Order: sequence, then structure tokens, then C-alpha cells
Amino acid sequence: MAVASLSFIVGILGNIISILVFLSPITTFKRIVKKKSTENFKGIPYISTLLSTSLWTYYGLLKPGGMLIVTVNGAGAILQAIYVTLFIIYAPKDSKVKHLKLAGIFNVGFYTTVVLITFLATHGGVRLTVVGFLCAGLTLGMYASPLVSMRNVIKTKSVEYMPFSLSFFLFLNGGVWSVYSVLVKDFFIGVPNAIGFVLGSTQLIVYTIYKNKATEKSMDKLEEEGSTHLVHGTVEMGTYDKEMKKERSLNKMWSLPKPTVSRQLSFQKIITKSHSMNVNSLPLSDDIENQAENLVNGHDR
Repeated sequence: MAVASLSFIVGILGNIISILVFLSPITTFKRIVKKKSTENFKGIPYISTLLSTSLWTYYGLLKPGGMLIVTVNGAGAILQAIYVTLFIIYAPKDSKVKHLKLAGIFNVGFYTTVVLITFLATHGGVRLTVVGFLCAGLTLGMYASPLVSMRNVIKTKSVEYMPFSLSFFLFLNGGVWSVYSVLVKDFFIGVPNAIGFVLGSTQLIVYTIYKNKATEKSMDKLEEEGSTHLVHGTVEMGTYDKEMKKERSLNKMWSLPKPTVSRQLSFQKIITKSHSMNVNSLPLSDDIENQAENLVNGHDR
């Protein structure tokens, strides 16, 4: 009874964390809808998760006491169907056709085939075992699908296209459902989620490494830009000082010295004396002219 109660509590906790996992791409799809482009995001993880949640819902319906499995995976299937639809709408033409084909093959064709074959050709425990193996394999695919994003992170040295929230909640989800599988003794739930826990841990490590590198790179870039501006400012100030010195030397060379007050006074005295001499000499010139006229007149007489 205590184990059943504990498994129920862990199952509820697993439901909450799984719903958070399924909700974590909302930020990504807000960006996709806003920009009307899927950019470098990958659509395959959503297609594989849609198939996985659909089959787990079917598995929960087949398994006695599997209601917690049905609730969480049913909600997850609805959300993943919305994500796949949005991705196909905003994907470029080539990518749109590719993902539409993949969704049709796996989410419609393969799922329908599995349900029909297991329902019509198998019975009881065999049916549950077949569906359980398929679910375990697809869950591994769901946990491994972000490895594509992880490869992109390592290649580009950027965590832009590997959301932290998704990696973190996949890590938690794998851990909680691993504990649940031990309590209810379900091998099909335990193995893929234990592997998912390990893969989630790896993704978090990669995210932390390249997030720190991106931060260091941005800091180095800021320092480099700051030093560049400082050098340019120093060069400009030096050039300005040189131009000012050159202008001052030119002004010094071409400007005449201003006369002093004593020189101005002496110069005025000279002009005044010269003027007075010219004025006093005028009557003498008039006398000479008068005498010359008188001599001429006397001679004529």
C-alpha cells in the first residue's frame, strides 16, 4: 500500500514535469510565429515526440492502472500536434514538404498501422509487450533527438538553437520516470527514461560549456572594441594637438609685433615737426616768386 501511494505521488510529479517538458518549446514557437520562419530549428524532434506520446497513450490504455500514463501522454500528443503543424506552416518550401511527408509517414501511417496490427493480430500480454517495446524505442528517440541540436551547438559554438529549458526538463523527466518505473516494476518505462536521464545530463553539460564560452567571447569582443575606441581617441587627440601647434607657429611667424606706446609718441612728434617745417617754409617760397616777377617786369620796361 505504501509503495502504491509512493508510486502514485511520483507518477503525479512525473506528470507535472512531463507537461513542463511538453510546454518548454512554447518560447521557440513564439519566436517562429513572430518571425514567420523556422530559422535553424529542427522539426524532427517534434515529429518523433508526437509519435512517442501517441503510442504511450495507447500503451496506457492497454496497461491496467495506466491512467497516469494516459493523462500525461494524451496532453503531450495534443501539444506536439500543434507544434508540428506550426513548424510545417512556417518552414521554407523544401523543408515544409519534407516535414509534411515525415509527419504523414510516422504520425499517421506508422501509428495507425501499429494500432491496427496489435489490436487485430495480438492479444493480452503479447499486445502490451509489442507496444511496450515500440514505446521504449521511440522514447529513446525522443531523448536522443536533441543530440542533433547538441551537434549543432558544438559545431557553431552557440547555444542559441538548444533551449536550456527543454534540456533541463528532459533531464528531470528521465530521472522521475526512472524512479516511477522501479516502483511499479515496468521495464518499458524504466530503460528509456534511465538512458534519457544520462542524455539529459550530457546536454546540460554541453550547454554550460558553450554558454560560458559565448559569454567569454562577448566579453572579449567588448574589451577589444573598447581598446579600439581608446586607440582611435588617442590618435585623434594627438593629431589635434599637432595641428594646433602648427597653427600657432604659423601665426607667430606671420604676425607683426605691435608698436609700443613710446614708439607711437615719438613717431607722432616727428610727423608734427615735419608738418610745422613745411608750413613755415611756405612764405619764403612766396617771397622768391614775387622778387622774380618784379625783375621780369623791370626788364620789360
